[in-house]
Amino acid sequence: MRLNVDARLTYHFAQSCEVLLLLEAARGPDQAVHAEHLTISPSVEIARLDDSVTGERRIVFQAQGEVAIAYAAAVEVLSRERDLSGAAASAIRDLPAEALRYLRGSRYCPSDRFEAFVEREFARHSGGDKVIAILDWIASHLDYKSGVSDAATTALDTFVDRAGVCRDFAHLAISLFRAADLPARAVSAYAWKLKPADLHAVAEVYVGGRWRLVEPTGKAPVDGLVRIATGLDAADIAFMTIFGRADLVEQSFRVRRGRS
Repeated sequence: MRLNVDARLTYHFAQSCEVLLLLEAARGPDQAVHAEHLTISPSVEIARLDDSVTGERRIVFQAQGEVAIAYAAAVEVLSRERDLSGAAASAIRDLPAEALRYLRGSRYCPSDRFEAFVEREFARHSGGDKVIAILDWIASHLDYKSGVSDAATTALDTFVDRAGVCRDFAHLAISLFRAADLPARAVSAYAWKLKPADLHAVAEVYVGGRWRLVEPTGKAPVDGLVRIATGLDAADIAFMTIFGRADLVEQSFRVRRGRS
């Protein structure tokens, strides 16, 4: 599926500071970037810090005053395995080395606090069937609601509140997967059919010998996700990290289906 993504951001920086930007579509085996264009106005010198392993595209620049950022890309989302049923879980010794860090708890995903719950609720399932059962539990027990959570909300808070937005759904899913000894990580993405249009947080779980994208909110199709960044949790995948202070002036995102 060919998707055209468009992001426009304007921020005001009262004082000069550095900015780390993760807004560009990643390069990877499940998507191909055919064309893209990133502009920052006024023009600034950028340092590119791309990750050759994850395919993430990162830049750092100095910002001051009102800064406008525009990014557009045409991305082909390649075939993704959506059927998780019957997919086997890997023994720890058989996991790729890079997956081991995604078994551990993190700032927003205290997975150790969920081990007893996961054992009680999902012990009869394994592998991909356990992933499905966990996603079904989240869908039936959580309400998608803004204003319930903030930047400090953890998966444990969401478990208690039973409500949140995409990052909260993703954090809870990741925590439950890790508590079940399934490596899981957070993914930021452009999402086709998401309403209202915004950057979206989803999860990725290692099962059946590969990483599989899952969408805990159910608000966007997995085949319509354009991957940007991956990490332990939201702290790793923020589209903009400001090493100072700034005020949002305006921002908008759009994802449209294009011609293949």
